[in-house]
Amino acid sequence: MPAFNQSRSRVIQIIFLAVFIIIVAQLVNLQVLSPKYKLAAENNAIFRKVIYPDRGIIFDRKKRALLENTMSFDLVVTPVETKGMDTLALCELVGIDTSEYKKRIRDIIIKNTAVRPSIFEALLSQELYAKLYENMYKFPGFILSERKARSYTYNIAANLLGYIAEADTSFLRRHREEGYEMGDYAGMTGLERSYEKVLMGQRGIKRFIKDNRSRIQGSYENGLYDTAAVAGKNLFTSIDVELQKLGEKLMNNKVGSIVAIDPKTGGILCMISAPTYNPNYLTGNQRRKHFAELLLDPRLPFNNRALGNRYSPGSTFKTVSGIIGLTEGVINEHTTVTCNGAFQGCGTGKPKCLDKGTFNFTSAIAHSDNTYFSTVYKRILDQPRYGGADSALTVFNNYAYTFGLGHKLGIDLPSEKNGNLPISSYYRKIFGPKWYSCNVISNAIGQGEVQTTLLQLANVMAIIANKGWYYTPHVVDSIDGGDEFNMLDTFKIKHFTDERISDSVFTAVQDGMQAVVDYGTAAASRIPGIVMCGKTGTVENYAKVNGKMTQQKDHSFFGAFAPRNNPKIAIAVICENAGQGAWAAAPIASLMVEQYLRDSITGEERKDLEETMSKKNLIPALMRMEMTRLDSLKQIREKQKEQYQERMNKEIEDNNDNEDSSEQDIKLKTVPKQKSNPPVPVKTRTSVSAIINDEEKRVREAINRI
Repeated sequence: MPAFNQSRSRVIQIIFLAVFIIIVAQLVNLQVLSPKYKLAAENNAIFRKVIYPDRGIIFDRKKRALLENTMSFDLVVTPVETKGMDTLALCELVGIDTSEYKKRIRDIIIKNTAVRPSIFEALLSQELYAKLYENMYKFPGFILSERKARSYTYNIAANLLGYIAEADTSFLRRHREEGYEMGDYAGMTGLERSYEKVLMGQRGIKRFIKDNRSRIQGSYENGLYDTAAVAGKNLFTSIDVELQKLGEKLMNNKVGSIVAIDPKTGGILCMISAPTYNPNYLTGNQRRKHFAELLLDPRLPFNNRALGNRYSPGSTFKTVSGIIGLTEGVINEHTTVTCNGAFQGCGTGKPKCLDKGTFNFTSAIAHSDNTYFSTVYKRILDQPRYGGADSALTVFNNYAYTFGLGHKLGIDLPSEKNGNLPISSYYRKIFGPKWYSCNVISNAIGQGEVQTTLLQLANVMAIIANKGWYYTPHVVDSIDGGDEFNMLDTFKIKHFTDERISDSVFTAVQDGMQAVVDYGTAAASRIPGIVMCGKTGTVENYAKVNGKMTQQKDHSFFGAFAPRNNPKIAIAVICENAGQGAWAAAPIASLMVEQYLRDSITGEERKDLEETMSKKNLIPALMRMEMTRLDSLKQIREKQKEQYQERMNKEIEDNNDNEDSSEQDIKLKTVPKQKSNPPVPVKTRTSVSAIINDEEKRVREAINRI
C-alpha cells in the first residue's frame, strides 16, 4: 500500500511539473519569441499609418489621360483616444450635429473596433482641410491622412471608367482574401472594378512611437516593420476622347446608348450610355450626397445601357437572318418576293410592311421589307431535311451563336448581359411538342423573343465588315509594365463565324447595307465622300402603365460600318422611344462615323445636323412623368424645410425675449453670494438648442421618407 501511494505521488508530481513547463513555455513564446503578440501588446504605444499608393492612370488611344490622381485628405479617428475632446468645435467645423457625430463614432467602433484608425470624414475639401489643419490640436484621436483621389480631365465616360469608393463591411466580406482593410478605397464599377488589382497598387505601412498623450515621437524600430507603397499600373485603352465627347453631346436629353468598335482589333472606340453623369460628382466630400441623388434619378444614370439592357434588335437582325438564309440555300441574291402590304405566308397578315412592291435581296435590305425576311425565316425553319421547326431552330441558333448572339461576349467591363436566342424547349412549353414556323415568325424581323445588347449588335456590324471574324470587344489594349495577370489574353483570340458562310454571302449583305445608306431607309444620313454600310431598325416595345401593358413609341436602332473597303469603325446606336431608326439613331451614327474618320464634322449642313441632334429632347414620356413627379416632391420638401426654419426662427426669437425678461428679474433678486452659480438663462438656451436639434432630426427623417 505505501508503495502504491508513493507511485501515485510521483505521477502527480510529474503532471504538475509538466503543466508548469507548458505554462512557462507559452509565456516565453508570447512575451519573447512571438513578434505577432509583441506587436499587438505595443499597439497602444504605436501609431500605424497606411500609405496609400497612386492608383494607375487610364489613357485613351492617343495617350491622353481620361483621369488623374489629385492629393486629398481624410479625417481619420481612433475612437479610444478621443476622450475629453472638444466635440462641439469639431462638429461645427465639419458641419454636423452632435447626434451625427455620436452615430459615426458608434458605427466606426462596430465596424472596426475602438482601437483602430477609421475614416471619419473622407475626401475633405480644400477649405475644410485648411480649417481642420489649424485646429487639430483640439482634437486628440483625430489626424489628417493624405490619399490620392480621382480627378476626371474631360468629365466624360462615367459608366465606362466607373468609380472608386470606400470598402464597406460587405465588400470586405466578399473580398476577405484580397487584403483590404477598413478605410481602403476600391473600384466599384467600370474599368476601376475590372482592373482593380492592376490599378490599386500595394499599400505601404509606416509605424511611429506615441507618448502617453498620443503624440508621435519618431519612427518605430527605425522603420524595421515599415513597407513601401507601390503605385498601380497605368492602362492604355482604345477609347477616342473626341468621339466619346461627341457621342455624349449627341445623346444629351435622350435615353439609349452608342457603341463603336475598331473591327480590326475589337477595341472599343467609344461607349456612351445616356443619360450619364459627370464622373467628378463621385469625388470629394459631396460624393455621398451626389451618389444618393443619382441613385434616385428615374433616368437611371448608373445603368450602362450598352451592356446591361437587352433589346429586341428589330430590323437590324435581318442582316443575320439574310446571311443564314443565303448560306442554307433557301434564297440567293436574285430571289424576289412581292409584298402587297403584309406578309401572307402565315395567313394572319402579319407582319405589315412599309413599302409595297417586289424586292430582291439587296433592295429588301435597302427598304427593310418585312415580308421578304419573314419568307426567308419561314423557309429556313420549314426545310424538310430538319424534320420540323424544332430542329431547324437549333440550326438557326447555331449560326447566330457564332455571331456572338445569345451569350456574353466577355468584354472587360462588369455587368454584361447575355442577350437571348429563344430555344426549342421554350416554344414546346408554349405551343406543345409540335410547333410551327408561323408560331414564331416575328423573330424573323428581330421582334419576338430575340434579344441582344447594343454591344452585341455593334459586334455583328464588325463581323459583317470583316466578312466573318472578330476579336472579343475590349476597352484596354495594354497595361504599363506588362500584363502580369494575363488579363488581356482572351482579347487576342480570333473568333470565326460558321465555316459554311462564304465571303460571297457577306458581300451580298454588304451590297444591301450600302444600298440602305445610298438610297434606302437611311439615305438622309449619307456622309458625302464616305461609303457607309448600315441597317436601320424600328422596334416595338411595351411598358406597364396602371397595371396594364401599353405600347410605347418605337425604339430607334441603327447599325453600320465604314468605309466599306478597309473598314475602320463599326457602330450601333439606340435611342429609346425615338421612333423609326432613320429619325434618330441613323443620323447620330453617321455623325459619329464622320468624326472618327475625319477628326471633325465638315460642311454647314452636317454641322447643322450635329447641332439639331444634340438639342433634340427625346426623353420618353413615362420617364418625363416620373421626373415631374419627383420634382414636385422635391419642391414639397423644400417648402417643408422653409416652413420648419421659419417656425424655429420664431421660437428662438420668442425664447430670446423670454430670456431678456428673466435676466432682468434675476439681476434684481441676485445677492453677491449667488454670483458664482451658473445663470439660469444659459440653461434655458441649452435646453432650447437641444429641442431644436431633436425636432430638426425628426423633420429630416420625415423628409427622407418622402
